[in-house]
Amino acid sequence: MKHITHWIDGKPWVGDAKRRGKVFNPATGVQTGEVDFATAIEVDEAVAAAARAFTSWRTTSVARRTSMLFALRELLAAHLGDLADLVVSEHGKVQSDAAGEVARGLEVVEFACGIAQLLKGEFTEQASTGVNVHSLRQPLGVVAGITPFNFPSMVPLWMFPLAIACGNTFVLKPSEKDPSASAYLAELVAEAGIPPGVFNVVNGDKEAVERILVHPGISAVSFVGSTPVARHIYETAAREGKRVQALGGAKNHMVVLPDADLRDAAEAAVSAGFGSAGERCMAAAVLVAVGGCGDALVEHIQERVSRLTVGPGTDPSSEMGPLITAEHRDRVAAYLAIGESEGATIAIDGRDHDIRGDAGGYWLGPCLLDRVSPGMRVYAEEIFGPVLSLVRVETLDEALALIERNGYGNGAAIFTANGEAAQRFETEVEAGMVGINVAIPVPVSYYSFGGWNNSIFGDLDIYGPDGVKFYTRGKAVTSRWRNVAEHHSSLAFPNAAASDKSGMEP
Repeated sequence: MKHITHWIDGKPWVGDAKRRGKVFNPATGVQTGEVDFATAIEVDEAVAAAARAFTSWRTTSVARRTSMLFALRELLAAHLGDLADLVVSEHGKVQSDAAGEVARGLEVVEFACGIAQLLKGEFTEQASTGVNVHSLRQPLGVVAGITPFNFPSMVPLWMFPLAIACGNTFVLKPSEKDPSASAYLAELVAEAGIPPGVFNVVNGDKEAVERILVHPGISAVSFVGSTPVARHIYETAAREGKRVQALGGAKNHMVVLPDADLRDAAEAAVSAGFGSAGERCMAAAVLVAVGGCGDALVEHIQERVSRLTVGPGTDPSSEMGPLITAEHRDRVAAYLAIGESEGATIAIDGRDHDIRGDAGGYWLGPCLLDRVSPGMRVYAEEIFGPVLSLVRVETLDEALALIERNGYGNGAAIFTANGEAAQRFETEVEAGMVGINVAIPVPVSYYSFGGWNNSIFGDLDIYGPDGVKFYTRGKAVTSRWRNVAEHHSSLAFPNAAASDKSGMEP
């Protein structure tokens, strides 16, 4: 039985865990490991190690930090397949999807390798006579990340590389459902030459999370998960004086206009709705068929799903794997009956899909509920599984109003051949990430990832330029050097425009 433990101060934690959690292979339902659950004691040890490391790490030259990040980048590229295998074994997604996850995380490491350019400040000479002003950005200290089960390698890589590039030290609390990817990342960080204590991992559940949120030695918390938990993270950590970015859930809408290539739109809907078994915060959860194109869209989706292979991620022919747990599978499947009882039509029943996998796995095939309306639970609630809802409206105005009333605002997409409609959608839609003929509009690493409304709590998005701002504090420095004999004080408030040759005077 595999044993996954914490990584503190550059090495695996040695100690007797008071509690442990079980780790399963979702494709078989077989337990494959045990993971230690941290108490406040282990969290405190990790924070203490990070605080000790911060003293020297923050003064390590940008050039030296950059060289270590380049080394990490090379190790991640060399071991991409190994990391993807761990994701497949504990999350269940298919190999190609797992490899894509690691690659998208690697992009953020590459972005962080440009930290020398990203941390540059500004300088103004002679802001007032003899007075110069410059700005700089400095690290916060010890920061923490709390990451979800659905992207066990990508989301940690969206956080810690940029945080440590900025000079912070990091404590990661990954999902207890698939912790091995984070443990392996810690090994690669150490192999890259990054000093002990700069990156630490504590496993566990709510007990570890709650200690992170109130720990006085942690300056900032990054989180990705469901909206109720994101709200709790934000409120609790902000109350403790911490900087917080808490990314929550979603109900992403994909709008299809009648002028779109409906076969292409159906392919995109299947990919965005059922990839990773729908366990993505950027999954297309609601298809909005505009102006009578619904019937044709359903037919194209049904045809594509009939050819979709559901099976273990280790099988190269598999396009979709299992869900993360049996309990989650049952909860997601229950929405079919809920939707039908509310008046929706089951156009595709994933419970009947041919499964090419172990009977003990947590399987549910692709599902499509047609003629869904906004008053239904299947429309309003985040299902987080392979259940796609189709809503029919007459106009783009109605589609935009649906998205605005939805309450979430993570992502939205439109499929159309009409540039005017696309431009209007881009301008008016209530979402932080927008796709035009792109179903999953996750930005590249040099932009930032984040939604609107109930999909995010906090002012700054994750990675990209917002990530640099989140993990640093700005400082403006006003300086003057002069001959003491020329000293002349004034009680007036400093005013550069009105100052004389003596310059701004406090």
